Amino acid sequence: MTTEFILLRHGETEWNALGRLQGHLNSSLSREGLRQADALAARLATLPFQALYCSDLDRAVQTASRIATRTGHDVRQDPRLRERGLGILEGLTRTEAQQRHPEVFSEYAAGGPDFAIPQGESTSQRLRLAVQCLEELGARHPEARVVVVTHGGLLSSLLRACLGIPPATPRAFSVLNASWNQFDLHAGAFRMVTWGDVNHLRGLSLDDT
Repeated sequence: MTTEFILLRHGETEWNALGRLQGHLNSSLSREGLRQADALAARLATLPFQALYCSDLDRAVQTASRIATRTGHDVRQDPRLRERGLGILEGLTRTEAQQRHPEVFSEYAAGGPDFAIPQGESTSQRLRLAVQCLEELGARHPEARVVVVTHGGLLSSLLRACLGIPPATPRAFSVLNASWNQFDLHAGAFRMVTWGDVNHLRGLSLDDT
């Protein structure tokens, strides 16, 4: 049995626009992010799906709530769908993080999957939680289409895992706000079907931070 997951990155936030690292901290959707969320909602209003889930962080909940307003689905939150916790780097720009915590930022930038940021977590820890969640949702919704609103870092980790890209390999792909990414779960394995689809945004500006 196959479950089709439409995995969406939340709309642009105020901190995305400022280049601040968010992690588990909350930043509201910007005006552009609200427009992006509404564009996702309009697209999903024409596509039948069984359930709508999201991370419990505000930016994901805001995006999912605007979708639910159009589609009529209940929004079900799960903290396992959160972005990676960035601990002492949260709220800082990359320049500020490098200046204040040079050794930690260097390890973070190197992309090692098992490096846990002080007061935060590693990418491998976050990916395990997310995969566990998605596998449970697959068992709960077999042969169905499920929409999940989540985060860029988590989507990046899932893509790397599916395609066998080493976590520390420099990123050679975009993770756009409000992007549409389809992953099918079949026989316990994920398969990437669509990545980075932003056709619903048309003339809206894109953000890759």
